[in-house]
Amino acid sequence: MDSLDFRLINEFQRDFPLESQPFAEIAYRLCTDEETILADLQRLQAEGVVSRVGAVFAPRRIGASTLAALAAPRGQLEAVAARVSARPEVNHNYEREHRYNLWFVATASDEAHLAETLAAIEHDSGYQVISLPLEHEFYIDLGFDLAGVCKAPSSMRRIEAGALRELTLPEQKLMGVLQHGLDLVPQPFARLGEQAGLDEAEVIATLKRWRGEGLIKRFGVVVRHHELGYTANAMVVWDLPDDEVERIGTALAAEPEVTLCYRRRRHAPEWPYNLFCMIHGRARGEVEAAAESLRQRHGLSQVPYSILFSRRRFKQRGAHYVSQAEAAHG
Repeated sequence: MDSLDFRLINEFQRDFPLESQPFAEIAYRLCTDEETILADLQRLQAEGVVSRVGAVFAPRRIGASTLAALAAPRGQLEAVAARVSARPEVNHNYEREHRYNLWFVATASDEAHLAETLAAIEHDSGYQVISLPLEHEFYIDLGFDLAGVCKAPSSMRRIEAGALRELTLPEQKLMGVLQHGLDLVPQPFARLGEQAGLDEAEVIATLKRWRGEGLIKRFGVVVRHHELGYTANAMVVWDLPDDEVERIGTALAAEPEVTLCYRRRRHAPEWPYNLFCMIHGRARGEVEAAAESLRQRHGLSQVPYSILFSRRRFKQRGAHYVSQAEAAHG
């Protein structure tokens, strides 16, 4: 990766310019031209390094979402995974090393729709689905610092979950087209407006308002860690006393090795764990050493835990809280 590619995807994963010609502004900051920036992003997207350029929405502020898992027999895993990935509500779907070997994230417009989705997956697959909804986020930035430096204060800023936000009809239409990411054109917000029935100024003002309200956690380049060489991806889960989760979660969230940290609801008796951390590395041993270091430094050596390495990625895209039908007819 040359220095321009590196700076483009590392410096603009957040704080993307919300203005009429954002790629021209990025080009100015990187001492190049708009045509080069657009061509580089198109190439990186074609190579799979960049998933999209756009918004990462905050969980628990709009719609409904959950992390869910099921245990599929080895010989049926691929077939079951294909059925799960086919659901439009599913945005991430991974095989992990555990008896519960298929892990997926589902999002929907509301809790009723989400429950229907999980019930349909359970019916279609023939296997019990355990749902582990988010209860508290300690660190969910979803950026990926390629330089390996400490987390920036802006990325550690906690936005407490507010009341569930009801979107207006124009907002639903905008979110419906934004979910897929920006078109890589000189005036992407004008293009969004054409698709959503808004003018460019309304689009930019709405996105700025969403970012200020915390509906958007991050706006910018969304990368895929595996294509960047971070092929060792582990979900480390802990069974902590409930009164210890806040303290330990806050401490782990500040560690540079931890890329995500949050509390999720237990699903007893199948799933006793309530604190989740993600660790990404270039090699399995690197991730295992990082997890062991966290255990020792934070007094967790006696706490029940498990490390679930990912084996295969069946699906990965941004969350869709508004269906295509809702976006078109809202």
